[in-house]
Amino acid sequence: MTRPSDTDVGLALVTGVTRRVGIGWAVASRLVADGFGVAVSGWRDYDERMPWGADPSAPDLAVPFYEVDLEDPAAASALVPTVTRELGPLRTLVLCHTESVDSDIRSTTVDSFDRHMAVNARATWLLIQSFAGQFGGAGRSGRIVSITSDATVGNIPYGASKGAMDRIVIAAASELADLGVTANVINPGGTDTGWMSPDTEQRVLEANLQPRVGRPADVANLVSFLCSAEGQWINGQLLHSNGGLV
Repeated sequence: MTRPSDTDVGLALVTGVTRRVGIGWAVASRLVADGFGVAVSGWRDYDERMPWGADPSAPDLAVPFYEVDLEDPAAASALVPTVTRELGPLRTLVLCHTESVDSDIRSTTVDSFDRHMAVNARATWLLIQSFAGQFGGAGRSGRIVSITSDATVGNIPYGASKGAMDRIVIAAASELADLGVTANVINPGGTDTGWMSPDTEQRVLEANLQPRVGRPADVANLVSFLCSAEGQWINGQLLHSNGGLV
């Protein structure tokens, strides 16, 4: 495995990178362009059971890829130590992974609810815990950014687990301040990653102050800023970057 070149911005781990049209892919590509050393993780079995299916070309970013099922707590806990052992210490952690299967209050099963909580909330905590454990502080600066959603109606386990994830990340801004780490959450609103039907896209357009839906690159642009030196003063925030969705 090739070790990313040493750069001023250091090494970033981006989770949830399995599809070229996805947010994780856009974020990882942008950080590579920004000069970061980048490693990515993903779980292609998730895409295979979703309507859009797996992307047979992914991952193809010329960066180290780790196939990890974040529903497994042991796998989630082992990811950061594995990356740091093989590639070096992390400076940046960007959490784009998700479990999202639509169901409402009456149709959600216990298994589905638990799986959403495991992937979206518990794995986030375990990844941040490992990130903090390897960080060390001492003059370094670090970044944590996660991607959330406020979709809850008709998608109860997803919305509830994303809400829990938000609280974990925002708590990290305070609890990891002694390490020089900032932590922020981005809510990008309706973003076209291949899941929108024409009707869904039209509804998003009608609710937005700008004449288009969100694109993965819009998320990547904000992640890039938050992970830059110029973004260090933004901390502990849930940022709505959605074109003015109302």
